[in-house]
Amino acid sequence: MIRNSVRFFGVPILLALLIGCTAIGPATVARDRFDYTTSVSDSWKRQMLLNIVKIRYGDAPIFLDVASIINQYQLTTDVNASFGWSFPPTGNNQRIGVDGSFVDRPTITYTPMTGEKFARNLMTPIAPATIMSMVEGGYPIDMVFRILVHSVNGIQNQFGGTARARRADPEFYLILEKLRHIQASGAVALRVRKTENRDALMMVFRKRVDPEIEAEGKAVRRLLGLKEEGGEFRVVYGSAPSNDEEVALLTRSIIEILSDISSTVVVPAEHVAELRTPPTMEPEGEGIKGTMIRILCSEKRPGDDFAAVPYRDRWFWIDDRDYRSKKLFSFLMFVMTLTETVGKEGAPIVTISAGG
Repeated sequence: MIRNSVRFFGVPILLALLIGCTAIGPATVARDRFDYTTSVSDSWKRQMLLNIVKIRYGDAPIFLDVASIINQYQLTTDVNASFGWSFPPTGNNQRIGVDGSFVDRPTITYTPMTGEKFARNLMTPIAPATIMSMVEGGYPIDMVFRILVHSVNGIQNQFGGTARARRADPEFYLILEKLRHIQASGAVALRVRKTENRDALMMVFRKRVDPEIEAEGKAVRRLLGLKEEGGEFRVVYGSAPSNDEEVALLTRSIIEILSDISSTVVVPAEHVAELRTPPTMEPEGEGIKGTMIRILCSEKRPGDDFAAVPYRDRWFWIDDRDYRSKKLFSFLMFVMTLTETVGKEGAPIVTISAGG
């Protein structure tokens, strides 16, 4: 009996070389970068929304930061093939096989935002310089003041926090309306003036503007008790100015901002009747006088939401068709980042391997 055997080594070697020469890392960058960005963004929105709802029910807010994402890929292959025959053909043997494995093993690190520094940051009023920088950066001054400021030269904004809920002074909205008009014309600006001890932030009403804007500026200065013909006013923190050349801003902390927003969250009537949460604060009007971020409530998850979270057997959500609420909610998340730069030192880190 004559037996011959032929093994085809060329094809598996060629396949192995082709696979080995193709890097899988670069091809994953575009996909992973956008996928993880979307996931982190969505979870950030849901975390912020959930904390607003929790404050509405008297629960403590908890924030968990995504500290790092490390994704590891592993690809192994083993390709083989063989064919044999014998004379006379009493038997034959054919075999072809491919073995391989692909492993996607992301490791995500979470940092609980806790500790004395972070808690202090939540309770510390935002600096007037930060608020005015937002205005200078293009954010509407009426929106910024309505959300971030308690009072301007003693003229009170409305507040929905249960500890000291109040309605706004009538002059407050009038001042915001006129300041917004002046801002849109470009007739108000900020500058830093050197003083003996430190830099002073100045609000400047520009000269040589059209008569209508000039009249608006004089009206604002008169309502705030400032020099009617003055052009520069120092911006300070406080509930009242020390003279007629200061703009005193009593600003809010992050926890006060969240408490104010939470007061207008729509809640089930039975939860109010059972004293689980106070009644929803009714708006004073439309626009800047109305509800800043409209957060709705339903028994089932809505089909078209910008962000939605389950809580106490209900779904709380922001309608994706409510552009104003979405814009203000995104602004609120941006303001929240101002508190995330400190308070993480020494916090426990939770690292989770998300792959099998």
